[in-house]
Amino acid sequence: MSDEAVEKTAGARPTRVSVAAGLVAAEGVTVAGWGAAMLVLAVTGTPDGLTQALTGGLTVLALALLPLITARGLWRLRRWSRGPAILTQLLALPVGWQMASSTGGWVPAGLAVAAVAIAVLVCLFHTAAATALGVPTGRAARES
Repeated sequence: MSDEAVEKTAGARPTRVSVAAGLVAAEGVTVAGWGAAMLVLAVTGTPDGLTQALTGGLTVLALALLPLITARGLWRLRRWSRGPAILTQLLALPVGWQMASSTGGWVPAGLAVAAVAIAVLVCLFHTAAATALGVPTGRAARES
């Protein structure tokens, strides 16, 4: 079934998909901000190696594209967007755990990363979200 057919048959976007899209977009914006800050610090600060600092900032900016594109796909009820969104959250869980296991300001940041990842996963594994995104569930999934 094409993405357009899924969009037409799915009807209105379930709240869970909207919430997941919003949270994934917020993750993308946060990562993009981190990359931009790294670039600014590379130029205005005194990095150990300018090339390494610029490469790091550009890499983080590039990594921000995945959640941003995925969030747009979720918002538009594109079937392909569910997989990258789930993968991104599964990768965020150990990052959140590591940050929360640290000290200082990293603890609340790590808890926030983990909480957002869990919230997105709960939203995307719900039957209504899977159905709206055109993912077979229940008997239809077993028969495929």
